[in-house]
Amino acid sequence: MRLADVELHDPDVFVRGVPHDALRLLRAESPLHFHPEPGGPGFWVVSKYEDVVTVGKDPGRFSSHRGGTNIQDYPPENLSTIQLLMLNMDPPQHNKFRRLVSQGFTPRMVARMEPAIRQATRAIVDRIASRGECDFVRAVAAELPLQVIADLMGIPQADRDKLFDWSNRLIGFDDPEFQTSLEDGRQAAMEMWMYANDLAAASDRQGDDLISVLMSAEVDGVGLTEMEFDAFFLLLAVAGNETTRNLISGGMLALIENPAERARLLADPSLIPSAVEEMLRWVTPVMYFRRTATRDTELRGVPIKENDKVVVYYTSANRDEDVFRDPFRFDVGRTPNEHLAFGVGQHFCLGNSLARLEIKVMFEELLRRLPDLELAGPVRRLRSNFINGFKSIPVRFTPEKRG
Repeated sequence: MRLADVELHDPDVFVRGVPHDALRLLRAESPLHFHPEPGGPGFWVVSKYEDVVTVGKDPGRFSSHRGGTNIQDYPPENLSTIQLLMLNMDPPQHNKFRRLVSQGFTPRMVARMEPAIRQATRAIVDRIASRGECDFVRAVAAELPLQVIADLMGIPQADRDKLFDWSNRLIGFDDPEFQTSLEDGRQAAMEMWMYANDLAAASDRQGDDLISVLMSAEVDGVGLTEMEFDAFFLLLAVAGNETTRNLISGGMLALIENPAERARLLADPSLIPSAVEEMLRWVTPVMYFRRTATRDTELRGVPIKENDKVVVYYTSANRDEDVFRDPFRFDVGRTPNEHLAFGVGQHFCLGNSLARLEIKVMFEELLRRLPDLELAGPVRRLRSNFINGFKSIPVRFTPEKRG
């Protein structure tokens, strides 16, 4: 492969899997690489771990707010809505909004949720264990995060399929199975916002769920506007289930494709916490985030102009040969493992403790009860250059005997 052959923009490339060969070439030969963009001005690809950290920790130079966090540029009316998402805020606004919900995601608060998460996980495995086969994505990987985020937000469990549908349509913006136009995504957002407003209207604000917290929240002494509330709801509901679903899916696939490492885990379950970290590094569900240069600056001695798009590739940083020994080996005992799957800097994933707990509990139960789970058909991946996602992973396993 030559630099001229590198293609990170076309979503079709990613249906075959993350183009790690292209990213490896960039790290070696062009660590700050200008990538053309059909119908757009192009963008800088930041592929080295050290540079991803530098950009992530400097919102003064590299803004999340100015152009949003996706590569494409949005019309002003759409951008202004997108900028209401905490993901697309800079300090000090970001810090104020993050504080509103951060108390619900502290390690101490999350630890209290373990019994409920364990119970939910066992029920999910119970439903499939005697069948001997299932679509792992829908029956297992999607179920736990949906149930957990529904509980956390005060959404009735009966409505969790609506969350699944809205998430697919919002995240799958390059996949015709989920979204065929920008209008599709807009419609999904509108449906979710209407639902959020109905929930808010029915809330007595007395609960400890996130809907009640947001209903009572104030920023600088002023309550959230309807659009700010809606944006918060959308971000928490989608980010709270989509990324963990894809991590559990990709983590299971990594174990299937690396049977020696699965055998290590089965022989020594104390390795599960380090295996979870390796799954996070290996899968990296959010492959990139865009930043926009706020002024003329430089990175690695390369001049960057104000308003240039600077795109940090976590999926590349997590395979950086200068940071990870033998980075293309899936190693359930890897230590240290300072991966960037949860991002870096002010936007470090708010729900990281919750995600880690869900993944840990799920694999403890799966390895114990379905140790020989294997592929039963082709894996179908999300058509996306943004999310490392899975639509279907058919699996089979020795059925559990009832009673």
